[in-house]
Amino acid sequence: MGSNGTPGVEERPAGSAGATRPAKRRLLVGSAVVLGTLLLTGCSTATTEQWKRLGLPEGATDRTEAIRSLWIGAWIAALIIGVMVWGLILWVVVRYRKRNDDAPRQVRYNLPLEVLYTLAPFAIIGVLFFYTVEHGNQVTRMDANPQHTVNVVGQQWQWTFNYKDTVDGQQGVWETGTMDKPATLWLPVNESVHFDLTSPDVIHSFWVPSFYFKLDVIPGKTNKFELTPTKTGTFAGKCAELCGLYHSRMVFTVKVVDRAEYDAHLRELAAKGQTGAATGGADATTIPGTGGEK
Repeated sequence: MGSNGTPGVEERPAGSAGATRPAKRRLLVGSAVVLGTLLLTGCSTATTEQWKRLGLPEGATDRTEAIRSLWIGAWIAALIIGVMVWGLILWVVVRYRKRNDDAPRQVRYNLPLEVLYTLAPFAIIGVLFFYTVEHGNQVTRMDANPQHTVNVVGQQWQWTFNYKDTVDGQQGVWETGTMDKPATLWLPVNESVHFDLTSPDVIHSFWVPSFYFKLDVIPGKTNKFELTPTKTGTFAGKCAELCGLYHSRMVFTVKVVDRAEYDAHLRELAAKGQTGAATGGADATTIPGTGGEK
């Protein structure tokens, strides 16, 4: 029996239900703060820096700044346009929500609006096109006299690197990889390198994520690009074009070292008898590392 004498009815203090709401809000806010703190403190310095680059790895050549600025600029432009569109959608939803019969008057044509939504996309595309071409020209520019030339041969299913430097009187040395032992490309830091990309079999794609650049390797055609490594270290490379059964095994490593270490490596290749150039044509009839036919 309740305090007022009514059977089965228990009185509750006035305002008790409302008093629980602020407590729930404080609990939710506190939980959000704790969760946010854990997420932020759980990020390493490297992860935080990658967030600042919007997912891009740390650049390692003189061409990466052009791609980085284009990438981040495109995201900023997309965010600005997105916020404007979301804002207009929410404003229309709130401002013109139906109340009885006060919906806005429907009109058949609105010339200013039609001009706006026709010209605005062209303006956006035009600006993006301009900066894409401008930054693309920076990435693909060629120097008249690069300091080094490397012929990269992409073949099923590994890479061959022909260094065109003169080593101990020999014109060029080479090294190649197998699926069991992927190839390693050696480059000197702060020296320009010209790349010639060729293939004896199918289309491959030469990609080093830290270079912010990739280029197809096409049979019967030599694609070219140049860059200057600006940071020593070891970087991952891979084929970015589905090229057959063992496409996933077409990985390689890039080692950017100082000039003395680079020269010493080329002398090691010459001492092994790996002089001249290996085009990959003969080896392309078998699966490297297995001895089996394609």
